[in-house]
Amino acid sequence: MTLHEKADRLLALHEDPALLTVVNVWDPISAKVVAAEPGTTALATASHSIAASHGYEDGENIPLDLHLDAIDRIVRATDLPVSADLEAGYGDVGETIRRAIGVGVVGANIEDQLKPLDEAVRGVEAALAAGEAEGIRFVLNARTDAFVRGADRTPEQNLEDAISRGQAYLAAGAPVVFVPGRLDEAQVRTLVDAFGPRKLSVIGIPGSLPLAQLEELGVARVSFGPLPQRVALTALQDLVRDVHAGGGIPEGTRPLN
Repeated sequence: MTLHEKADRLLALHEDPALLTVVNVWDPISAKVVAAEPGTTALATASHSIAASHGYEDGENIPLDLHLDAIDRIVRATDLPVSADLEAGYGDVGETIRRAIGVGVVGANIEDQLKPLDEAVRGVEAALAAGEAEGIRFVLNARTDAFVRGADRTPEQNLEDAISRGQAYLAAGAPVVFVPGRLDEAQVRTLVDAFGPRKLSVIGIPGSLPLAQLEELGVARVSFGPLPQRVALTALQDLVRDVHAGGGIPEGTRPLN
């Protein structure tokens, strides 16, 4: 697929009644393993995981050049559309999106970090304008941190903020709004009602609603952030402990690299 075709395909996957599931990747081999599984229709990177694999803490501590180089290697490892987690846009959302498109990315998460709403909306507009300038319908997964940064507020206040911010991002042209957090059924239902069907993106974490229920409620997409890398690292740590206890490589280990 061309870049234009990948962008259109990624948007169509969000609009489809079937829930889009993306198991986040962080390097070329994780991208190849995930992409090879039947049912995988798109890939999404995890900024936390990419930063960790290069020895950096999350939160735009990994230099943008290095981050984009890692994403470039992931894009070149697959023919599927790739959405990138670009944190808060590294101080210049439009330019960061332009550079990401340059390495083949056709969608992205951009955090609002609970910045003033007018500033956050300008970031959404800048991201979409960058895609338009490059000739594609860029699939911005406009993220609001209403829940993940709302520990000092009530759940009701967080939900109200997520709705107002999400509606503003949709009005600015974002095709989907990402509301990470451990959301219950009532919260998901309220967000879908406020945004419209297949406009809400959520994260799959322990305690989240089952995927079939999210699809039934009209959620567009579920991703898993740094959790896939943690699953892999847990398996590695378990192997080390088993080796120290006199064991070895588990039966059934597959040659995936």
